Amino acid sequence: MIEILARECLQRGIRLSTAESCTGGMVSAAFTDLAGSSSWFDAGFITYSNQAKMKMLNVSEGTLNAHGAVSEAVVSEMAIGAVKNSLAHYAVSISGIAGPGGGTQEKPVGMVCFGVSDGKRTLCETQYFKGDRASVRLQSRDFAIGFLLSFIRESKA
Repeated sequence: MIEILARECLQRGIRLSTAESCTGGMVSAAFTDLAGSSSWFDAGFITYSNQAKMKMLNVSEGTLNAHGAVSEAVVSEMAIGAVKNSLAHYAVSISGIAGPGGGTQEKPVGMVCFGVSDGKRTLCETQYFKGDRASVRLQSRDFAIGFLLSFIRESKA
């Protein structure tokens, strides 16, 4: 799927950025595993702490306090911040609870929120993955790539 995303970016002159929390750079690593990715991938932000989200991506402290780091409100601001703080046209953001601990009844282990943005339009989605920490993180990486590709293709119209 990354090859398809890369081809789409190259054909349209698009550059991407990422804002990752629970995946710790896995999406960025997947992008840079592909030779030539520097022509379409600009920057990756790994913002594991709330302070990093605020400082590097301009996530509001109020949003974090009101909704928590694992929320669509936060990933929306992360994605917008990744576009604004890079040379990218589009960004994908991820924040979730990979486990094994940290889950609650309201936000269980495997809950992961995703955001995609072009700086003007932003979409968010929450997924619930099953499996251990490694599995949740891999599923998150793969979903994020597909979500971003769909958003870019939708933006063509």
